[in-house]
Amino acid sequence: MRIAILAHEQFPDRAKTAVGVLRYGDHEVAAVLDRTLAGDHVAEYVPDVPDAPIVDSIDEVGAIDALLVGIAPIGGGFDETWRPDVRGALERGCDVVAGLHYFLADDDEFARLAAEHGADIRDLRRPPDDLTVSDGTASEVDADVVLTVGTDCSSGKMTTTFELLTAARERDIDAAVVPTGQTGIAVADYGIAVDRVVADFAAGAVERMVEERGDHDLLVVEGQGALCHPAYSGVTASILHGSMPDALVCCHVAGRDVVHGYEHVPIPPPGEYAEIYESVADPVSPTRVAGGALDTHGIDDDEAAREAVAEYSGAIDAPATDPVRFGVDHVLDAILE
Repeated sequence: MRIAILAHEQFPDRAKTAVGVLRYGDHEVAAVLDRTLAGDHVAEYVPDVPDAPIVDSIDEVGAIDALLVGIAPIGGGFDETWRPDVRGALERGCDVVAGLHYFLADDDEFARLAAEHGADIRDLRRPPDDLTVSDGTASEVDADVVLTVGTDCSSGKMTTTFELLTAARERDIDAAVVPTGQTGIAVADYGIAVDRVVADFAAGAVERMVEERGDHDLLVVEGQGALCHPAYSGVTASILHGSMPDALVCCHVAGRDVVHGYEHVPIPPPGEYAEIYESVADPVSPTRVAGGALDTHGIDDDEAAREAVAEYSGAIDAPATDPVRFGVDHVLDAILE
């Protein structure tokens, strides 16, 4: 499938869905829409992904099958400045895929245009209608289950999830991902966005996915939020308890000591945070922090990045890495042990 990705004024740092699809998706990306970077190329901002031009609007994109909204702002709202691009895609008969809390299929104009031009609108965050509360049975699956958790939002959980999946499959391990957010769902074409699920059913939604995929040898569950986040701790706890993981990989951004967007809230030290995750999991299903993932993109020098990773490893008392910079092999080894 040939797609364009909308990421206006957010690419790349605040467009993690766009970057995730570029890095891990199997779609051909024709262009990225970002009016502030128009005329540049993806490779100038994101290394090691297929290159594509950055353009001002949908009008500058050639033939595509779909437009993906590659931004998921706080609150998941729809920015009206995006409307001309979504409208333009639908008028071409292109499908539109979005991971917002604002459902595009419920927008009167978009629904009408989709019907008129034979296009589909897929809202990745729309949950199934038949979810239930958890039965507390995810631990009964045959698969080894590992969950990526974080010290903050946008701390590398999705990236670490797919890097672990790739590394496991390269070893011929029968591995699968359990996507719990819009980016993972866009990449894997499967999953439930847990942050959109009614609170009573959130752990049950994760449990359902773990049990649906429990015949694999290894399941990597994509985490969301953070346990000490003032806004998103609830979804984190639901995923932790619903998946009943055998192991955790704790993700952190080097140098970040306050919650992004909530700078008055300090992030506990990494070692303390690891203990918090284990203690919150323990009454439901005991687990351990088996490894760590440190985002060192803000550190230019590789040697300094390795030193930061080593310090983080010591703090959480587990093997650690920067998944993108250094790979995940020794963290995967620790999980499999």
